[in-house]
Amino acid sequence: MTNAAPPPMHPDDVRAWRRQHVPVFNENRLKLGIFGMNCSNGCTITHAETSFVATYEHNVKIAKLADELGFEMLVPVGRWKHFGGTTKFNSNNMEVFTWATAMACNTSRIMPFATSHVPTVHPLFAAKQASTIDNISAGRFGLNIVCGWFRPEIEMFGMEQLPHESRYGMAQEWLEVIRKAWREQDFDYQGQHYQIKGGYLDPKPVQQPHPVLINAGNSEEGRDFSARNVDFNFITMATKDQAVGMVNDIHQRAQAYGRECGVMSYGLICCRDTEEEARALYQRIVDGGDWEAVKNIMAVLGMESSSFNEQIKSFGERFIAGWGGYPLVGTPEQVVAQMVELRDLGIEGFILSWLDYYEELKYFGERVLPLMKQAGLRV
Repeated sequence: MTNAAPPPMHPDDVRAWRRQHVPVFNENRLKLGIFGMNCSNGCTITHAETSFVATYEHNVKIAKLADELGFEMLVPVGRWKHFGGTTKFNSNNMEVFTWATAMACNTSRIMPFATSHVPTVHPLFAAKQASTIDNISAGRFGLNIVCGWFRPEIEMFGMEQLPHESRYGMAQEWLEVIRKAWREQDFDYQGQHYQIKGGYLDPKPVQQPHPVLINAGNSEEGRDFSARNVDFNFITMATKDQAVGMVNDIHQRAQAYGRECGVMSYGLICCRDTEEEARALYQRIVDGGDWEAVKNIMAVLGMESSSFNEQIKSFGERFIAGWGGYPLVGTPEQVVAQMVELRDLGIEGFILSWLDYYEELKYFGERVLPLMKQAGLRV
């Protein structure tokens, strides 16, 4: 039987449907997720000792615990190639659509995402994969759109790395094709990058109006792409003042497009019974950092400098500690206080990484989550 797309819903009906059925639109004031556990080293570019391994079995163990604790998201890193250095950072990595399917089959409430690079996956194939996983998970799948920034990965596929602004033009067409596949049947599409004749997709996704879409574009083009297209932009914030500016900018851009776009972020958690212990853990991660891999990443991002000054060193430490994310370091009370402050700035969700995902997630569930509920961040 053909799974025909239902007629379009009124925006108010979409909001109501999502609040009832989609975890990232639930009543929790600060949504929570796990970030990067599908890759070796996770998000910490360090030799610091850990029990974390990027195996299927260990990922299932973490996913099940996050599901039991009521987390909303599992967000993988989309990776094809390592970043060199002594860690060969992220060299062991599980393909994200397959991974999302497996995580969905081992959980019951949490949303597994796939982080898909636009140039490496044809939009019809991405639409088919996403719709299939959304059906398998009974409407719990989300798609994280990445335009493809790591040149060695793109060149590995035999393709040319497009200029930055052109990547978002390609991503716009890619997503337009996917949306047509999710909503229409036997459609045509003529664009600069994609030409579709008689596009067909069955089954259609379960979610209305489509699976949740996220993006981590922080540049001018990236913020505009998010505001125009996705449900949440994941910002990289260096300071709280910068976060406020980016939140306001994304909201204003989305309003100009006649839509809504929420804002979330990501970062490392170093939480212990005392502040001294938490800071010692953070320092252990930084002291074991793989600076060669960090410099490779920063060079690709255009953050290299002929003189390795203090600002570059500060950015580098952020990458070592959690892929450039915002570090939350301190006691459970201090971490929750920081979370309250971030929520008050407009950050609606935070996807977390740890040096030791499973053990520290257990501690988070025992010590931090109860305080988040007391603070009104979780119900």
